Amino acid sequence: ECHQKAATFLQSIAKGTEVCYLAWPTSMSYLRMATHSHMFASPLSPSEARGNINHLLSRPHIRSLSEGEGFWSVYTQVASELPVRGNLVPDAYLAAILKQHGIRTLYTRDRDFMKFSFLRVVDPTEEFEGEHPS
Repeated sequence: ECHQKAATFLQSIAKGTEVCYLAWPTSMSYLRMATHSHMFASPLSPSEARGNINHLLSRPHIRSLSEGEGFWSVYTQVASELPVRGNLVPDAYLAAILKQHGIRTLYTRDRDFMKFSFLRVVDPTEEFEGEHPS
């Protein structure tokens, strides 16, 4: 059920018109997981997984995000607000990219992102009811 809700949410984003940002670390994590034979009995081929990313990025309202000039300062600020170590490092990395670009809402099921006070974390599998969330 969770998978279907997430898929419906992503389809809504892809078909919608509201600007949505996809950070490169998220894309790379998707590629890692979607093609991993220990995570799925029938993982996607690398070509299929890249095709999904291509489909999203081909939409005129989907933008990619990466580190900009001065990123290290932003990361250092984000990481100094709480003890960032171990598994929280990649989360802080993504949070810093979002902060650097002024993105304040993150759609994720990962509750660790709630530790970053500047982010509004929305679980699309809980709050998504068939229409694009605002």
